[in-house]
Amino acid sequence: MQIVSGGVTDVGRVRTNNEDCYRIVAPLHLFVLSDGMGGEAHGEVASALAVETVVKHCIEAIDNPAVTLYGQQQEAWTDKTKRLSSAAHLANRKIFSSAQEHADQKGMGATLTAAWIDGPKLSIVHVGDSRAYLLRSGTLQQLTSDHSLVAEQVRHGILTAAEAEESQMQSVLLRALGSQAEVEVDAEEHMVIARDILLLCSDGLTRMVIEAEIAGTLQSEPDATQAAQKLVDLANDRGGSDNITVIVVRIGAESKGWFSWLRPGARKHAAENGTAGGK
Repeated sequence: MQIVSGGVTDVGRVRTNNEDCYRIVAPLHLFVLSDGMGGEAHGEVASALAVETVVKHCIEAIDNPAVTLYGQQQEAWTDKTKRLSSAAHLANRKIFSSAQEHADQKGMGATLTAAWIDGPKLSIVHVGDSRAYLLRSGTLQQLTSDHSLVAEQVRHGILTAAEAEESQMQSVLLRALGSQAEVEVDAEEHMVIARDILLLCSDGLTRMVIEAEIAGTLQSEPDATQAAQKLVDLANDRGGSDNITVIVVRIGAESKGWFSWLRPGARKHAAENGTAGGK
């Protein structure tokens, strides 16, 4: 499988600091995104700690598969899913411990959505309301379930999806890294095929841009980094009420044929590691 990826983060039009963080580890096909919470309680610290912990834990396991696994793992999971889940649990512990040790960090937390592609197998771990989507044959499928109050109310029929979009409680999370000593982590495995497009994003995108527009942008822009930038621009055009972070991952066959329509230099540019915290 050939993987082309790109990411963009932006402070938005309202916030003064960027509490989002992301990292693309192109050689490993590892993609990690986190949205920090806490404002003056250092949400940007929490998101950076989440991303760096996940990346470091996964890289260490490449060299030493015997590195300790944290949290409960299912036997049926692949090694990469187990390691990604372990990394999420470890990140939770580190954020929680840091907040306990530093009074000014009390109340900080972070979402986490991370993906690891190994051949045709896609491993996803998720906590919070940042999302992962898969675009296949023109259909955009949300792979993750929001761990938010309004999403739970929609699932139980208390609110309609339209009512949830207008709710003042959208930012209330039921699960986040660092809020408790232990956290429940969602982990899933999917199969990917040539021409699939994977999207990871913070809620700064999904609150501003509808899914049909997201799908259309991903389909119309072949450059992964430019597609991410266009989605960020759309969110800002709609008001940019929050930080916006987008990672786009295009999956192709081993042959070069599927990439022949990419602009010259796009592969090299899109495969670069992303920056974190709006830098």
